Formats: sequence, C-alpha cells, structure tokens
Amino acid sequence: MKTIINTPKAPAPIGPYNQAVLSNDTLYTSGQIAIDVATGELVMDSIAAETKQVMENLKAVLEAAEMSFENVVKTSIFISDMHNFSDINAVYANYFDHLTAPARETVEVANLPKFVNVEISMIAVK
Repeated sequence: MKTIINTPKAPAPIGPYNQAVLSNDTLYTSGQIAIDVATGELVMDSIAAETKQVMENLKAVLEAAEMSFENVVKTSIFISDMHNFSDINAVYANYFDHLTAPARETVEVANLPKFVNVEISMIAVK
C-alpha cells in the first residue's frame, strides 16, 4: 500500500513528485531544499541558515506522516561544496541524538535544484 504525503507546512514540489511516500511503515521523503514555505523564497543567508531551513522542511514532512526525527533510519545529504560539510553537520546534529542517529551518506555534487548548497532526503520507519 502506498500513501502520498504532502503538507502545506513544507514547500510544494517543483516537479512531478510528492513530498513523501509512505509504503507500509516506511516513509521515503523527497529531497528538501531551503525554501521558506511562508515566503516561497530560498533561505541562503548562510550555510547554517540554509541547512536549518532544509531540516525544518523535513520536520514538517515527517510530522505530516505522524513521525519525527527519531523515526529516521537513513539520510542522504547532497552538497555543492565539501568545504561546507562541517557547518552543515553542526546544524544537522541538532536534530538527532548522537547515540541513535541514522545511517547517512554525504555526497558532493556539481549542482542542485535552484543552485542551492544543500539538499537532504530521508527514510523513516514507524
């Protein structure tokens, strides 16, 4: 069984996809970028502010599926410059307990949608 998850508390998809798909007890989120849902504008003041907005967008999607960061078992982080890794990691760490943090990969890529600096997707299980 597949359930589509969309919430007005996170940015609307900018293509033919949904914010997340729940299959049985597993949630697969689409990658989130730093769009402020209240303004529709990108948050690009700093890499820390950008990462925080991404994580808040993911939080809204998780909550729409009646989950939290505690349910997350895997994350994928795509960044445009590996020199930003430490700053991104510092913000990301605020959302997880170190002892139960999910598995993760961080990959540097040439470009991301809207030429942002970071995009994160997650897999969570109820």
